[in-house]
Formats: sequence, C-alpha cells, structure tokens
Amino acid sequence: MTVGPTGAEGPANRASRANPAGGPGSPVDPESPAEGPPTAPGRAPRQRYVRLMAGLGVVVLAVAAGAAVAAGRGGDDVPEHLAGTAADTATGGTGIPAADSADAGFARDMAVHHQQAVEMSLLVRDRTADDEVRLLAYDIAQTQANQRGMMLGWLDLWGLPKTAPGGAGPMAWMGDDAAGDGDGDGDGSEGGHAGGGGHEGHGGQDGAGTPGGPMPGMATDAELRRLGEAEGRAAEVLFLRLMTDHHEGGVIMAAACAERCAVPAERRLARGMVAAQRSELKLMADMLVERGARPRT
Repeated sequence: MTVGPTGAEGPANRASRANPAGGPGSPVDPESPAEGPPTAPGRAPRQRYVRLMAGLGVVVLAVAAGAAVAAGRGGDDVPEHLAGTAADTATGGTGIPAADSADAGFARDMAVHHQQAVEMSLLVRDRTADDEVRLLAYDIAQTQANQRGMMLGWLDLWGLPKTAPGGAGPMAWMGDDAAGDGDGDGDGSEGGHAGGGGHEGHGGQDGAGTPGGPMPGMATDAELRRLGEAEGRAAEVLFLRLMTDHHEGGVIMAAACAERCAVPAERRLARGMVAAQRSELKLMADMLVERGARPRT
C-alpha cells in the first residue's frame, strides 16, 4: 500500500506544489488563484524568508522521500522502545492500524487542525496587501491542505472512520502528552496589541490540550470572526498571533505522533512537521516584532 508524495510543512515547498483540484479533503476555495504565491510587481520576498526556505530544503526532501514509501510498512524503522509492544503490532501484520491507535488519532485530529490553519490563511490573504504575510499565508494554506488530504487519504486506505471510535473525542490518542509544551519560539510576553484588541488567552479554548478536550492552539469562533473583520496591519498581527498559537499546538501533536505512531511514513511526516513549524514560529516572531507586536501568552 503506497501513499502519494508529500512535503514537510513549511516554507521550503511553497509555490512549487499546488493543491490538486478535487484532492481528498482539499478545503481550498475553488475561486482562489492557484498560479503562484502573491507578490507585487517589483517587490521580492525578503532575504530572511529566502534563507529560511533554503534551510528547510533538506527537511522537505527527507520527509518527501519517507512519505513516498508504503504507509503501512513497519520493518526496521519501528523505534527500539516500541519493539515488541502493542504499537509494534498495532497493524496486526496487515499494514492497517487500529481505529483507536495513535496513527489513526493523529491523522484524524491533525486533519481538523490543518483545516483551521488553511481557513485562517485564506482569511488574512484578503485582509492585507503585505507581500510577506500573504506569501506566508499562501504557503501554509497550500502545504497544510495537501497534508490534510494525505492524512484523510490514509484513513480511507485503512478503512478507518474520520471520527474517534466510542465517542472518545479528540486528543485521546495522546494520553499524557496532550498536556505537553509546544516549545514555540515566541517570548510569551504581552504588549504590542495592534492586532485588534484583547484576546481570550493562549490557544483560545478552555481545556485545550487535554485528552478528550479541544486540540491545542485552535482559535475560537470569535477569534476567526475578528480576523475576518480586521484590515491591514491589525489583520496581520492578529493572524500572526493566532497562527503562532496554532503552530505551537501543532508541534505538541506532531511530536506525540513522532513518539507514539507505529507507521514509519506517518512518523516521518510528523517529524517534518515539528521541524518546519518551529522554523515558521521563529519567522512569525520576527514578523510580529517588525509590526511592534509580540506573540500572545
């Protein structure tokens, strides 16, 4: 059983891979332009962004090669601490994880998590003319839409439901890891509230990051409405703050899969997500400083 090629989630694989029309789970607006990242005539992306793209090239190539192998194969890539455990035998020799496995749970939850990142990116694209923010939003939307389709495709190939079995809710597959640290690169201090007023707290939702609770880093409906109404610099700052929270939550989830998942290709994808999103966290922290703002606490 094979899966389609993918890339690490980050700036290294931006415009070169457009989301296929009608791809599995693709949430991209069909009216959205697909010819390439938005740039204004005579203006090139900043050198810092280009350096970040180049630095992530190795990560992209490694993850793309890893995810091109059969999604259900185990072999020698099973972590030593999982050998002989339930995780090692989760596929039962069939190449199909159990419905309540970390592999299935991560694919389900991260597909939902990615969907909101795509939504926020499409929102800010229409709220600002800033090239750097629009390029970042374009990359996040394209990359995470493609990865979301791949994870939903795995669930289809495995014949597994896209909702947790037995009403377990999100995050149950993570156990104690659900309360982990996102290990983001923001300084966590307050100030510079140019992004549109007060905020509901880090990650937005009560109980986020606990087994059965909301996924970490998810924005609230109220925050999404504010983003859809903001303009210019206020929209940029709010987007960068919300996406910083979102990436920190995504790192928690991907790191848990890298530790707990049994399918080698899925672990490689998760490791690539951790590396790429941490790099984007550094970029967004710099972009906030340039706008006189800081990540939320």
